[in-house]
Amino acid sequence: MKVDNKKVVAIHYTLTDTSGQVMDSSSGSDPLNYLHGFGNIIPGLEEALVGKTTGDKISVSIPPEKAYGVYNEQDKLQVNKSQFEGIDEIKIGMDIQTKTEQGVKIYRVEKVFGDTVILDGNHTLAGETLNFEVEVMDIRDASQEEVDHGHVHGPGAHDH
Repeated sequence: MKVDNKKVVAIHYTLTDTSGQVMDSSSGSDPLNYLHGFGNIIPGLEEALVGKTTGDKISVSIPPEKAYGVYNEQDKLQVNKSQFEGIDEIKIGMDIQTKTEQGVKIYRVEKVFGDTVILDGNHTLAGETLNFEVEVMDIRDASQEEVDHGHVHGPGAHDH
């Protein structure tokens, strides 16, 4: 069986940045299970896995455009501390959920000075080239319920 749309794929992976620093890995834990073709992993990795079979190993470098996007300087907000209801202390690096016209969006606190807070809406890996070492561990047909819901169910499921 080959990796294709509507297949549940189990992979082990190691993610490194351009300097070779390990950023994430499934090593020592269960493989990542995802539903292929439903945007559950970054587009560049999904594309690289199409047609692979159980046991295949790949090394792939994914540019920002096919990962978490290019860094967008315009995706920042400047807000007053008074807009933070129920938060006692605003710290750099904390994630803040806010409602936008497109729905709920996560912003990260970038700077705090006086009563002003700068929020960054870019993903923490935006602008980064990501390097993956991946081994395909298993492939199976997705259930109709998994296809209807757009993600894997049961053991090894990856929550988003």
